[in-house]
Amino acid sequence: MADQDILRRSRAQYAAAGNAYVLSDTHRFGKDLGRLVEVAAPTADMRVLDIATGGGHTAIALAPYVRDVIMLDLTPEMLVHARTFAHESNVDLFGVIAGAAEALPFGAESFDLVSCRIAPHHFANVRAFVSEAARVLAPGGRFVLIDSVTPDGEKYDAFINHVERWRDPSHVKTYSLAEWTSYLDDAGLHLELSEMIEKTHEFESWTTRSRMPDDEVAKLSDWILASDDDCKRFFAVEEKDGRVVSFKDLKILLRASKPAA
Repeated sequence: MADQDILRRSRAQYAAAGNAYVLSDTHRFGKDLGRLVEVAAPTADMRVLDIATGGGHTAIALAPYVRDVIMLDLTPEMLVHARTFAHESNVDLFGVIAGAAEALPFGAESFDLVSCRIAPHHFANVRAFVSEAARVLAPGGRFVLIDSVTPDGEKYDAFINHVERWRDPSHVKTYSLAEWTSYLDDAGLHLELSEMIEKTHEFESWTTRSRMPDDEVAKLSDWILASDDDCKRFFAVEEKDGRVVSFKDLKILLRASKPAA
C-alpha cells in the first residue's frame, strides 16, 4: 500500500474514533505510561515533542516536569479531543500541530525530548519517522518510545499482525526489536534501554474502540479460538461461552539518545 493511502486510512480511522481513545483506560492509565515518564527523565528546561499524541495522554503526563510540550498528530479531529482533555486536566503548556510523523514540520535540533506511545504500528514509513525524530532532537537529546512489538517466532508475528489488521485496517505492521534497533542505528541514535511490557486487552472494549462491526468482532473471535493452540497460549487468550474475553500482547519501551555535539 502506498504511503499516501496509509496516511488517508489512518486519518479516517482516528477522525471518527478520537474521543474513544481519550477515554480509553488502556491509554489513560496503562502502567507503561508511568514507566515512560520515568525512563524519559524529564527536566524543567526541556522542550518536548509528543508525536502521534492521540488523546494527549503522554504529553499531559510529561507536562508537569518540563518547560513546554508540543502535541503533534496526523488527525486534526483527534487533536481537538486531546486539547480539550489537556484543558480539563489543567495543563496549558501545549502547542498543538497537525502533521505526519514521517515529515515533521520543525527545524533541526528543536527539541530535547521526543516521545511516541502506541502509534508507530500505524505509520506509513517507520524508518522515516525515526530519522525525523533524530533530526529534530538537539545533541544529547532523548527519544522515548512505546509500541507493540512482535515476539520471536514467525507464527506469533503472523498471528498478532493478522489480528491487529482485522480489528483496525489502519494497522500497518508491528515491528521486532531487531527492526527497531536497525532504524535507530540508521538514524544515528544510540539505544540505551529496552524493556518488554506485557499488556492485557479486554476484547469487547478493544474492538469497540476501533468501531469494529459486531459481525466482524464475532468472526475475529471465532478465528482466534480456531487458531493454533500454541499461539493462544502465548497470547494468553481467555474464552467464555465460545467468545474471546481477553488476550495479552507485548509492548516495547525504548530509550535512545542523540550523541552530544
